[in-house]
Amino acid sequence: MADVGGPAPYIYVSTRMRVRKAKLIPREEYLRMLNMSLPEITRLIGETEYKREIDELSSSFSGINLIEVALSWNLAKEYQEILKITPSGLMRFVQIYLRHWDIQNVLTILRGKVQGMKPGKIKEVLIPAGELDRATLDHLLNEDSPERIVDSLKDRPFGAVLAAGITEALETGSFANLENELYKKLYARMIAEAKEGIKGGYEFLGYIQMEIDLKNLINLFRFRAQNAGEEVRELLIPGGKAFTVDELQRMSAIEDLNEFIDAARKKTRDPELNALFDELGQKRPVHEVEVLVTKYQLKQMERLSKLYVFSVFPILAYLEMKKYEVTNLRAIARGKEYGLPNERIQGYLVM
Repeated sequence: MADVGGPAPYIYVSTRMRVRKAKLIPREEYLRMLNMSLPEITRLIGETEYKREIDELSSSFSGINLIEVALSWNLAKEYQEILKITPSGLMRFVQIYLRHWDIQNVLTILRGKVQGMKPGKIKEVLIPAGELDRATLDHLLNEDSPERIVDSLKDRPFGAVLAAGITEALETGSFANLENELYKKLYARMIAEAKEGIKGGYEFLGYIQMEIDLKNLINLFRFRAQNAGEEVRELLIPGGKAFTVDELQRMSAIEDLNEFIDAARKKTRDPELNALFDELGQKRPVHEVEVLVTKYQLKQMERLSKLYVFSVFPILAYLEMKKYEVTNLRAIARGKEYGLPNERIQGYLVM
């Protein structure tokens, strides 16, 4: 969407984001779904914004596969439609932010190939929302080896990182280190983009720094849970605002949970973040930590979207809320497929 001068395009897109947010599935609907069977959940989803995809795909898929593919298609379509109405002054920020999906898609394809999954099965969960469109992802799916996939991406922004890390990933059978390096590269690029003096860059930088801080906190909790003896620095993303990598590394050596939380609390004056630390101070599984941190992040994005109406925040806030709606629906559907108790499924929901 081209800017036509003045605030009009920003007011328009902010209004459209509010309309879309109003259509997101509310908490009480998720709770209802927990007491439904998989066919009932499919019918309910088919009565929401996912109706077109459910209808189109129901002749080719059923059960969990129908839900998986419909959610992927809808999310990709929604992201592409958001790009069409994004003012040109914000387009660069939104496009680079959506490169998260390029990393996720490429890693999903590589992991699927290593595990011997069929291309069609891998394709069901891909979200062509970033720079790599559906045709490019189809090409990657048809490559006959992980090495060929990486080679075909050599000219992409993250091609050098993939090339440097693929051998170790294949030898160890783990893509965790490669994934860390890809995200470090992405966040470094987003920070550089925000600092180029473009209008709106200051606000974008503030959000990216907050996201880095929160991702690093989650990584510290994962490190504490696994106690794997690895170098925690390798898990951490440079560029955060509240914590430097050196500070986070020192915090990682604190064994007592209360002392660890106190050390983190000293770095912030935000009362809402302190309230989050109070919750994290209770011993919890890592997935519950991730849910609490994500809820805090979404709440902050919603606050910023109202504070900075003529910025990228209203768009990013909706993109993230939509992503977690799909994540929630997937968690419920998969949980039902595997016969998990409702309480356990609910523990994975961001609502």
